[in-house]
Amino acid sequence: MDQPARAPRFSPLLLGVSALFVACLVTSNIIAVKITRFGPLTAPAAIVIFPLAYLFGDVLTEVWGYAVARLVIWTGFFANIVAVSFIAIAIALPSDSSFHGQAAFSTILGQSPRLVLASLAAYLCGEFLNSFVLAKLKLATRGRFLWTRTIGSTVVGQGVDSAIFLSLGFLGTLPGSVVLSSIGSVWLLKVVYEVVATPLTYLIVTVAKRVEGVDTYDRHTSFAPVRLAGLRSLFKERAA
Repeated sequence: MDQPARAPRFSPLLLGVSALFVACLVTSNIIAVKITRFGPLTAPAAIVIFPLAYLFGDVLTEVWGYAVARLVIWTGFFANIVAVSFIAIAIALPSDSSFHGQAAFSTILGQSPRLVLASLAAYLCGEFLNSFVLAKLKLATRGRFLWTRTIGSTVVGQGVDSAIFLSLGFLGTLPGSVVLSSIGSVWLLKVVYEVVATPLTYLIVTVAKRVEGVDTYDRHTSFAPVRLAGLRSLFKERAA
């Protein structure tokens, strides 16, 4: 049923999709330290899972609307901060004499403050743009042609995410040409990933709409990334 944007119930399905979104996000930041190669293209190992966060973000916006996606995006942001903080604490803790992997542990899991800030900034900008574009395209297409908004929002969101992360994280330490080439390679891989995963997106969206009985249209939604009044209303409705 075509419904206006509203605060939906925190159903088990919504919580499950949200949990998968956050899990993909945190995992991608942990495994991103490994650089891998796909044919002629080079990319962080996180390329195998990070686009799934965008897929689940698409599902959240398409089914439950931008307001819910906004809440989950911020949840993922703070989950990332928690993970990075406790990894740093674990690295700083003194090692037992029986543990001989401190150097490897620090090298693999440690991240410089610059890369952490670049990652968080890229994530927020990319995810909010992805959700915004998808919600607007849904109105423009009147809910038809789901593929146009999942792929279109990914082109914008992942492009901005890749550009911000690689620019803030590596400009000055790598030649500008290398950074620019990396942005193009990573962006292309992410978009191709989204195209290939389109049938899966269709399946999850179809099942979620049928189970939840909602199909949210953000006609009167505030698209501000931070809207405290909306969060208060959301929790008041849940408490009631």
